[in-house]
Amino acid sequence: MRYARPFRITRRCVGLFAIASGVLAAAAAAMAQTLPWWDGERPGPQARIAAQLLADAASHGLDPRDYDAAALQRTLAQAAEGPALARDAALRLQEALDAAMVRYLQDLHDGRATPSQIHHRYKPQSPRADFDAAGALRRALAMQEVEHAARQATPPLLQYERLREALARYRALGDHPAWQTSLPPLPRPPRSPTRKLEPGQGWVGVGLLAERLAVLGDLPAADATRHDAPYDGALVAAVRGFQQRHGLDPDGVIGAATWAALQVPPAHRVRQLELMLERLRWTPLRRGSRMIVVNIPEFVLRAYDVQDDQIAVRLESKVIVGQALDTRTPLIEEDLRFIEFQPYWNVPPSIARKELVPRLRRDPGHWQREGFEFVGRGAGGGADPVLSDAKLQAVLDGALRIRQRPGPRNALGDIKFVFPNQESIYLHHTPSVELFGRARRDFSHGCIRVEKPVALAAFALQDHPDWTEERIRAAMTRDEPSTVRLMRPVPVLIAYGTALVKGGQVHFFEDLYGHDRALDKALRQPRAPLPSRIAPP
Repeated sequence: MRYARPFRITRRCVGLFAIASGVLAAAAAAMAQTLPWWDGERPGPQARIAAQLLADAASHGLDPRDYDAAALQRTLAQAAEGPALARDAALRLQEALDAAMVRYLQDLHDGRATPSQIHHRYKPQSPRADFDAAGALRRALAMQEVEHAARQATPPLLQYERLREALARYRALGDHPAWQTSLPPLPRPPRSPTRKLEPGQGWVGVGLLAERLAVLGDLPAADATRHDAPYDGALVAAVRGFQQRHGLDPDGVIGAATWAALQVPPAHRVRQLELMLERLRWTPLRRGSRMIVVNIPEFVLRAYDVQDDQIAVRLESKVIVGQALDTRTPLIEEDLRFIEFQPYWNVPPSIARKELVPRLRRDPGHWQREGFEFVGRGAGGGADPVLSDAKLQAVLDGALRIRQRPGPRNALGDIKFVFPNQESIYLHHTPSVELFGRARRDFSHGCIRVEKPVALAAFALQDHPDWTEERIRAAMTRDEPSTVRLMRPVPVLIAYGTALVKGGQVHFFEDLYGHDRALDKALRQPRAPLPSRIAPP
């Protein structure tokens, strides 16, 4: 009997301990809910991973300072190793980490800038799917997969990863001694008005040139030790490769343009790569199973298929784009819907007013030679091939229009690719095919001339098995215009990128229209502080 009372006390104690354990478990669960970054009294593994992701934001071309990365790393390290934080301090750190990661994930997915900040008339038709950064972060924390959330927010493009690799390489060149000294002036050959270095010539800068080309990967390291040898052999081949990678004429002659490109410091190339990564974050490069993309600074069109989540380029063609000074090609995203064979060229009112009418008044014979005619209400509802000054004035007044009949002199050539847009821009062939031989090809009034129109038409007409290459060529040579409507429209993107990785090599192009300068300026604008943040160290 005397043991009965202690036994009852023991059972009650066990019950009390069970209740206490349940309370503690509930409290721990509540703590985990309110402080999911924490593991007990200390920051958990996911907090350390998040801090490292924020510190590594520069590898994506982003600025770690936008996410208070240094302050968060310092404070998390103190919380992990020092005295346990009070609950209010832990909550502040939790909120700061939440705010930083939400901004980081949003920037990774959508970019820091928006296209409208740089290209005021450009309105993407299919922006990337709405992204709930806060929701993605909550789900990642629940699954303990914060790193996976960052991967999901990153553009799923191989080009994006290749550019990140190039960014790391060029960052590593920032303090390389090859750029501590400027290249000396080029020699001036006899009877030449300009300075240039041709194969076989001597130059005091040969050693420094070889060193730079070796560091950039254009020249094998074994050939980089020459200092007094003439400019020849492997060095000329390396310069040709460098020129090819920088959108220059690969003739092996170092003139003013090549010399200037060789002088560009790695820090400038780093910024080009950062800007390109930003563009890829808000450029829709995978709208469908097929797509046509024109990269303006590169003067290249690519048509590709997307198969098993992989991009396969089916066509690459040189193009001619709008002049940099006054008729720039705008950025556009629309669907290719029609192909016109033997098209009329409806002269845009701006070209008629500024160029064509003044020329016709100086040289009336130009009218007949080029095959122009008037159209509009004042032409009796049809076409009027008779030139008069009164009709030219009617064109200036907007009562008549001028168009060019199909034929060998037609400005659009023998085929036109129509993707309706407010800018009246389209792809077309041209009778001036010799211009495709130039390295820099900004000669048009804004529309895009294509070197390989037959191949482009075949790509666009894949869903039309009766449209063989032979039939396409026949339609391009008929006397009368004809139009085919695509069964399945093909997305067309006119884009702008001055850095690309092709064939394992990074290529840089001139900032033809100054869009990189505008984007750089937008990204350097001060950013609003995070809503919750840790004081900087």
